[in-house]
Amino acid sequence: MLFLKSGLPNQESKLSKYLLMTVLFIVVFVLEFSTPYEYVFGYLYTGPILLANSWLGRRATLIATLVAVGLTMLNLVVPGGKVIKAAIFASRAIASMALIVTGILSDKLRRSEEAIAQAKAKLAAQEELVRLKEDFASTLTHDLKTPLLGAMEALKAFQQEKFGAVSPAQQKVLATMIRSHDTSLQLLETLLDVYRNDTEGLRLDLAPVDLVILAEEVAGTLRELAASRRVYLTLNYGDSDWRRSLWVKGDALQLQRVLTNLLVNAINHSRRGDRVEVVLEPQAAYQVVKILDTGAGIQPEQFPHLFERFYHGHSNRQAKGVGLGLYLSRQIIAAHNGIIWAENRVPTGAIFAFKLPVYPFSFSPTV
Repeated sequence: MLFLKSGLPNQESKLSKYLLMTVLFIVVFVLEFSTPYEYVFGYLYTGPILLANSWLGRRATLIATLVAVGLTMLNLVVPGGKVIKAAIFASRAIASMALIVTGILSDKLRRSEEAIAQAKAKLAAQEELVRLKEDFASTLTHDLKTPLLGAMEALKAFQQEKFGAVSPAQQKVLATMIRSHDTSLQLLETLLDVYRNDTEGLRLDLAPVDLVILAEEVAGTLRELAASRRVYLTLNYGDSDWRRSLWVKGDALQLQRVLTNLLVNAINHSRRGDRVEVVLEPQAAYQVVKILDTGAGIQPEQFPHLFERFYHGHSNRQAKGVGLGLYLSRQIIAAHNGIIWAENRVPTGAIFAFKLPVYPFSFSPTV
């Protein structure tokens, strides 16, 4: 019963459309056949043809076009009694051709509109799917932080012997577990930041920042990691042997993350005994920071994809990540109106570098 009731309005609407088209045909038919056949009113059939295409589809458009052409040409011999002149025949033939073209073009237009509507619907569905995936990943990432933090606090409590004595061997195991959990927590933070930056944009707390001080602090925190990999970590102040300031206007915390990502990337891709060097170069318009390693280098086909999200690549470089550190670094540098890039060293190794606009004021240590 519900189906029948819901179908009745549609049937009534379709019937009213057929009725309106029939009325229009009758009006044009009367004008055509009640006036001398020198007057061509067949062009007015374009109205019913367009309505048929819009309301009733392709088959109705074809029928309406054929009927319109037939009636337009029929007026040459009906009601009859007159000699058919070549000029009048030509004018009615032109009108018929115009009706045929109207039918064809209106049908193509309708199909194009349907294809566009389908493409828009598909695109909207894909965008919604991407949004749902990102919302899910963001929510999952946020929710996973709580149990990780709880596990780390419990491990630290064991490490501090709050639940009893812990042997040196157990201390090593606990330290390894804490480092593992801390790495997982950093990964979750990176994931969360990536999705937040993609959806909301990166918010910066801008202030004058000395990249030299920032690089020294980051290198200091990573010396233990470099030492554990037997990698030598050094700082180089460009052409000058003296320490110089590289002032930029930026978010110190975010730029620290970039330096950390690039340095960790270089350390992880270095072999035992290799050297990782931080080069700080002041230029006229930019402050440049380069991270140089002596690892396996980067394959040429990888360069266009290095800073894409979740890109791993395939190379002889040893360590593998989840493909977020470089992507996040690109987000941060782009938000600072800077440029980040990578290149190979000669004879071996890679360079990851970025440059930021120079802050136009100088600062003394007392400021």
